This record gives sequence, structure tokens and C-alpha cells, in this order.
Amino acid sequence: MALIVSSRLAYGLVHDGTTGGPQVRRAIVSGSAFEERIGYARAVVDGDRVHVSGTTGFDYASMTISGDVVEQAEQCLRNIGAALAEAGCTFADVVRVRYLLPAREDFEPCWPVLRRTFARVRPAATMTVCGLADERMRIEIEVDARRGTVAAGPGSALRIEPVEGDAMVEEWRHVHNVIVPPAAMTLAEARERTGRNRLANAYLDDVLVGCSTLRPPGGEERVATVIARVLPAYRGRGIGTALYEAGLGHARELGAGAVETVVLAANAEGLRFAGARGFVEKERYVLDGERDEWVDLRLAAAPA
Repeated sequence: MALIVSSRLAYGLVHDGTTGGPQVRRAIVSGSAFEERIGYARAVVDGDRVHVSGTTGFDYASMTISGDVVEQAEQCLRNIGAALAEAGCTFADVVRVRYLLPAREDFEPCWPVLRRTFARVRPAATMTVCGLADERMRIEIEVDARRGTVAAGPGSALRIEPVEGDAMVEEWRHVHNVIVPPAAMTLAEARERTGRNRLANAYLDDVLVGCSTLRPPGGEERVATVIARVLPAYRGRGIGTALYEAGLGHARELGAGAVETVVLAANAEGLRFAGARGFVEKERYVLDGERDEWVDLRLAAAPA
């Protein structure tokens, strides 16, 4: 970490970061009055790169700020975490962090807070002593992140855990209801699922990103059903594949003779995902009293 003494005024304006080729670029705003008055975004998503502007310890809902530097650092990280989540990533994806402080002696008291957030990922870091835009600001933090492909396994930020307890059931229900609103469940209905199916949640770092359902093998063919769901902001990172492979592995352990999945017909992305993994459409149907069409698909090759 470099210590640089500077007199620059840090407003935290984002940069584009385009490196050539087609890019998907979007801006994320937090509601901060500074963003509106100065003309910048809290973060910019540019392809697989996420650039988070210099972020201070203001609570943007109330536009208030603590006088304590450690509390400001904690609020900085809450603000940054919210921007990263909207961009579809977490602190585990951060590759670069910059700390800006008017007083160098304020930095060390913040170390325990910063270590809790960044010790696992160990991003590149720089600390700069400089003036900030408002005399109440005692620390500003800026990060860059990359939305790379992730996979479950030792040392990975992606964890797939069986659902246990009401808190995890509620998280599973949240993802389920976001992905398939026509079949939205109550907490009681989700609890009932835990008694007959294997439910799992996926977390990137400590952020909920997806869930899965495994219906155990049944019938003469020993057919198991595996369903993977990923929140929209976190798609395209391999999380659905990891959930599906974990579910398929458990289906094999239970002696499944065939594996199926079910997708809402309106979910074109879900159908493409299933097709890319060898599932073939079996039938389409509308449940009694409902209007939404569902698609049952079967894995073309029997589970080995």
C-alpha cells in the first residue's frame, strides 16, 4: 500500500474504462444529493468491470454523517456494498480499493473495519492524504470490481448450502418468488417444501444470489427434478451452472434414473440455459385455474 501526500480535491467522478469491443454500460445511482448536483453516478457497470465512485460516510437516505471516522468508514462500506449488489457483484469481486483521508492519523483506527471487509479478497490498495469536498468528510473509499465467472469449491467465494431454519427458508422463498412470481409461495408453503425436497441457497461471499430445488427420484423411472434459480443481477457468472451441477450430483447419489427440470414458458433465458445443458422439451401445460404456461424438460442422457 502506498502513502501519497496530495492536495487534490476528490469528488470521486467515475471513468468509463472501455477497453474496446462491444460493451454493456449502465450507471447506478444511490440517491445522493452530490450525484445529482455534480453530475456523476455512484457506480458504472462497463462490461464485466464495475467502477464505484469515491464514496463517503453519508447516509444517503437522510444525508447525515457521523463525526466518528470509524463509523464513517463503516457507512462508506455499506454504501459501496449496496452499489456492488445492484451491479451483480460483492466485495469478493473487488480488485482495487483507494482510501482518501484528509488526516493520515485517521487511517489506522479504520484498519479493523477495512480488514473485516477485504482481508479475504486482498485487493490492490492505495491510501492518499488529500482534501475532500466537505469538511465533515473524514474518509472516502473508491473501489473497482470485476464480475468474473465463479464456481463452488474450496477457497471459492461461492457457497451452496442446504436450507436449514426459517431464515434460510425465507431467503430461498425470496429467490423463488422473484424468479417465478406466478407460483409465489408463502413462508408456510416454503417450509412445507423442506419436508419433501432438498432445498439449497447460493451465496456469493455473504450475499444471497440464488437457490435450487431437488425433488427426489420417484416412479418406475426414478425421475428426479432439479431446478436452479439465480437472481437477475448475478446471472452470467456460472452460478446457475454450479447450482445445477450440485443438484445433479445429489440426484445421482439418490439413484435417479432420469433427471427433469421445469421452466416457466415465459422465461426464455431459463429455457436457453436448460437447452444448453442437454435438456429436451417434454411437454407444455397450464395448471387448472391458472393462465401461465410451464415447460417440462428431460435431460437427454441418463445421469451417469
